[in-house]
Amino acid sequence: MDKPHVIFSHGHESSPQSRKIQVLRPIAEQAGFSTEAIDYTDLRDEPVARRDRLLARLDELDGPVVLAGSSLGGWVSMAASEQTPVAGLWLMAPALFMEDYIEDGVIPDAYAPKTGHIMVVHGWSDDIIPWRNSLKFAETSGATLQLVADGHRLENSLVSMERLLHEFLERVGQSLN
Repeated sequence: MDKPHVIFSHGHESSPQSRKIQVLRPIAEQAGFSTEAIDYTDLRDEPVARRDRLLARLDELDGPVVLAGSSLGGWVSMAASEQTPVAGLWLMAPALFMEDYIEDGVIPDAYAPKTGHIMVVHGWSDDIIPWRNSLKFAETSGATLQLVADGHRLENSLVSMERLLHEFLERVGQSLN
């Protein structure tokens, strides 16, 4: 079996060099995962094309993959996990239940990610994506939800997210053995 892999998907106005990715990438690598961050900057306003790019990358990989997404990248990761089974799904302030904005589509009652390991971190003071959207997702998917005293960018929660990601990847890794 190939080494487990974490793929980071950045948010709408962000990039693969985002602060969250730079802080969390070493945590994944220390946990024994190889990592990459897909660049969607050429697809800034095309969420479905972002999801399709991620699905194409998943088709190229052998071995278990954890998808980690922030904001719009959270929607991209979740949407890809509905089509392809993944080892885990790690979401930070994900843009869920916002399909009217994302793809001019109908907002679903629930999502159906194909994984048994889901963690969501969302800020109580998020002024872009309501934390209640993550609560609804956690209720319907069985995800673990961590609400933190922070805003949308989760800048003040990086240290706690390092710990949470480490613990999450440990659980995922144990399930792979």
